[in-house]
Amino acid sequence: MKVLQVAPYFHPHIGGVESHVLDLSRKLVELGLEVEIVTSMYEKMKDRENVFGLDVVRLKPTALWWKTPVTFKLRAYVSSSDADIVHAHSPPPLDSYFAARACMSSEKPFVITYHCDLEIPGVLGPFIVWMYERTFGSYTMSSADKIIVTTGTYAATSRSVWKYLPVVIPNAVDKQMFNPSIDGSGIRGRHNIGSDERVVLFVGRLVSHKGIEHLLDAAKHVPGAKFVIVGGGEFAEFLKRRHPAVSGGNVIFAGRVPYADLPKYYAACDISVLPSVSRLEAFGIAALEGMSSGKPVVVSDIPGVREVITDGEEGLLCEPMNPEDLAQKITTLLENDARRQRMGSKGREKIEKYFNIERVAKNLAEVYESLV
Repeated sequence: MKVLQVAPYFHPHIGGVESHVLDLSRKLVELGLEVEIVTSMYEKMKDRENVFGLDVVRLKPTALWWKTPVTFKLRAYVSSSDADIVHAHSPPPLDSYFAARACMSSEKPFVITYHCDLEIPGVLGPFIVWMYERTFGSYTMSSADKIIVTTGTYAATSRSVWKYLPVVIPNAVDKQMFNPSIDGSGIRGRHNIGSDERVVLFVGRLVSHKGIEHLLDAAKHVPGAKFVIVGGGEFAEFLKRRHPAVSGGNVIFAGRVPYADLPKYYAACDISVLPSVSRLEAFGIAALEGMSSGKPVVVSDIPGVREVITDGEEGLLCEPMNPEDLAQKITTLLENDARRQRMGSKGREKIEKYFNIERVAKNLAEVYESLV
């Protein structure tokens, strides 16, 4: 069986959806499926290349709207593809619409993973989202032979999804890549962090919906710890200028790091934190990476994200946009070595049972088989 994965962005672009498509596709190949990825060409790139053993086709977008590639030629490419099934990932949304149109005309089975709701900033943003959901979005969802969501709580609270009876298949993590046996001492040495200093880690794009400003406000109330921020993005300079915790010396901006180095950063930390504040964060793969690395996690109590952990078992839920509560949860864990170790072990067990990439890939392959 040949699967065409339609991803608006892909490696080396950094993001949760991109990581998901990469890890999932590699595992599907191991299961014996043939996988091709079609994505956007957003810089000087080859139009065809092999990435980690995967065939990748890059199409140049006609335009870029609100960071969404508009790739009209995608419809023709999907229509002419010899794939047995097409699996689109949204958002960004328009590539999935073009794929849906192509599948309708070429009679290919169409699957979509709805990763999160749309949000567009500005006065007209909500209206544009409303218009999209009632036109292109409605067509895309109603055309799908199967809709996949990553958590039940997010599906139950999303107006774009709940009436379509989606299948819940969670995101996953490579438990071999992210594991508790990795040595993080090199990362501590790189950033001049002592072996006895406590480290709180954030991994993700530095964009507004990640809630990083609230994490930095929380850092003021946890002076004995180092806060390491891994990732880059449009919010980086604002954070560095505006938050006193940065000038206080207990915040380290590590910037973008190679994907292969991420496990070492998790190994170097004591706690992994995901303080997201928006429905643009529907799952939180960074939380899975921390859990797989044997670290306790502190995550926002919002739909989708809250489903990754059981509060008090693998980590703690914190109130969104509340730096004081976030600081209190972080401090609670930093002050109790035994509890951190116990939570880290439970998190690793949960990954192996529910969120490992092998299990998720097999579940998805079964969905493909049922449609083909």
